[in-house]
Amino acid sequence: MTLGSEIRAAREGAGLSQTDVGRAAGLSHAEVSRIERGRSPWLNIVEASEVCAVVGLDLWLRAYAGGDPLRDAGHAALLRRFLGSVGPSLHVRTEVPLPRVGDQRAWDATISDSREAIGVEAETRLRDAQAFERRVALKRRDGKVDRVLIVLADSRANRSALRAIRSAWRIDYPLDTDGILEALALGRLPSAGGVVVI
Repeated sequence: MTLGSEIRAAREGAGLSQTDVGRAAGLSHAEVSRIERGRSPWLNIVEASEVCAVVGLDLWLRAYAGGDPLRDAGHAALLRRFLGSVGPSLHVRTEVPLPRVGDQRAWDATISDSREAIGVEAETRLRDAQAFERRVALKRRDGKVDRVLIVLADSRANRSALRAIRSAWRIDYPLDTDGILEALALGRLPSAGGVVVI
């Protein structure tokens, strides 16, 4: 819609009609109208740049953080290792969407009993611990879970990154691997959030 508004303003500023723009870009005036109103799901980058060029605009493309990235086999294996420790009396779901309409984010897993649910976020390589924690904090805010477990692959790099950030994470994630795995194996949800290295 923002792009459409910018195209409309530039078109009007140049004194062009929708028919003029459509003819020059190989589109109908109705298609130009839909583009300007943000109602053109068929619009691709090439057509958008052609319309922009006609009205005197350069189209720039940027990428912004959105939903979680596609996970690889290592991520899936890490999650399986962790979820294998969950007792049968607990309910496990994977790739659980956040309960907000249009939100593309999902918990890697949720573990629940009859009263509450906890979110699980797994990371094979903790590159930027602060950015990861911010992402998880936003999910916790929007994700309707009682607490969160962070699951890290057991690697030298992850242990080093965790040592550097662990004291800052203690407030939200006070529990460590042994206490969490013990509770889950017994069919109980951990009493607080925590970090599992597995």
